[in-house]
Amino acid sequence: MKDTALRIAGFKDSIFGVISKLAREHNAVNLGQGFPDFDGPDWLKDIVYKKMQEGHNQYAPFHGTANLRQEIANYYKSFYHLNYHPESEVTVTVGATEAIYLVITALINPGDEVVVLEPFYDSYVASIKMAGGIPIPVTMHAPDFLIDQKELDAAISPRTKLIILNNPHNPSGKVWLKQEIEMVAKAAEKSDAYLLSDEVYEFLVFDGCKHIPTATLEGMKERTITISSAGKTFGVTGWKIGWICANETVSKACRLVHQYVTFSVSTPMQEGVAESLKKLPEYLPGFVSLYKEKRDFFYKEMRQLGFDFSSPKGTYFMMVPISGKTKLNDVDYALKLIKENKVATVPPSAFYLKSTEGERYLRFCFAKKEVTLKNAVKNLQGL
Repeated sequence: MKDTALRIAGFKDSIFGVISKLAREHNAVNLGQGFPDFDGPDWLKDIVYKKMQEGHNQYAPFHGTANLRQEIANYYKSFYHLNYHPESEVTVTVGATEAIYLVITALINPGDEVVVLEPFYDSYVASIKMAGGIPIPVTMHAPDFLIDQKELDAAISPRTKLIILNNPHNPSGKVWLKQEIEMVAKAAEKSDAYLLSDEVYEFLVFDGCKHIPTATLEGMKERTITISSAGKTFGVTGWKIGWICANETVSKACRLVHQYVTFSVSTPMQEGVAESLKKLPEYLPGFVSLYKEKRDFFYKEMRQLGFDFSSPKGTYFMMVPISGKTKLNDVDYALKLIKENKVATVPPSAFYLKSTEGERYLRFCFAKKEVTLKNAVKNLQGL
């Protein structure tokens, strides 16, 4: 048999799948992969069931149902004063991960450079490599996950085609300040590059922090490609409803790829999400309060266990330093916790290309039931 494609020759199983498999094998409490272990709101499921009963069960238009594209455009205008044309500038995708793949495949030629801010979501680099691009890492330095201006400037070259920014940031839980986003935006302008802004955790911000969409910065709307997802906002990650908001040229390019990858996205889920987006103003306060309560509980417990770190301001992740607990690196310590303490976490060195800072941390997901978090804390008492 002939070999498989060279473009995937260096690929390994995603760290998320590996950790979840180990968690099952060792009967460990899984605080690794980033999804809630509880269901989304009942009213949301009722809406989708109603849409199924109404007959919304066949192929949707490949760029998304008209209702969902309109409601996405509506909420960007209402929340952020951003105007996207629902017909030509909004594209519905199979979750944010497909959206990332579409953008990179549509824009990147072999040899093009893409600046990625590490630690990063692992899909970024995989998509870049499949497109023949070259990922150029710039480190967000712990413990505050700040970018060094000189390091960013040095990463920019005439071959820079795209910069990827994730805000609020997975895995650190950082919510970017305006001046920090402006630094990255200016780098994109300097190199005449696009800026992919992954904002799937846009509504999960705490302690008075404010999410600032990159496209709202002066002069950045045409250059910015914004990605978000209903899965994170409504706690239904398995529905895989994401979207891309971008100028007409970029949107058309992404759609050309999308039509040959998945063609269309689940019709009743799209129609359900469309109706649900109308309820954001009344839904979001309770949503944020729920996750803040989980964050506060787990943070307090981790501090009492002797872990010293700052509380995350966004997402549902914590990057927890381990140097005060062990001399092992993140991978070995994560394996030890799974096997001996029955708690699964993600070793974040998988999210770095250049820096070794990730070896001194573990990423915990606190989007779990109260009993799950309590069981995890109980299992960690032995530390």
